[in-house]
Amino acid sequence: MKINAYLFGFNGKCREAFTFYAAALGGEITRMITFADTPMAETMPAEARDAICHAALAVGEQVQMGSDGMPGKDVAPAGFSISVSADTTEEAERIFTALSDGATVTMPLQKTFWAPIFGTLTDRYGVAWMVGCES
Repeated sequence: MKINAYLFGFNGKCREAFTFYAAALGGEITRMITFADTPMAETMPAEARDAICHAALAVGEQVQMGSDGMPGKDVAPAGFSISVSADTTEEAERIFTALSDGATVTMPLQKTFWAPIFGTLTDRYGVAWMVGCES
């Protein structure tokens, strides 16, 4: 079994966000489907047809998925954080630095009682992240 988060609320910036995440996390976008590419295309407002219906980003064996969401149903990301557990402190620092571009850092990377390095931020798209290394 795998459990994956599905992110909504990009307000037309899902493609941009997932391209940013692919670079920051060292992943590969494996799906980027617009509403125009779906059977719903004819029922979508013209301005929504280029919006992302489904995106998938593979990072190692994990997949982060997302969407701009259904037109007219704005949703803001809230009440969660995406947690990244890096293999090394150097990798955690690289990822945190990359995600920090345009972000609000809520806890700078630092040593904690549970990890040699850990920090939190909310990225430029409103998604909260926890980045650390446990070893």
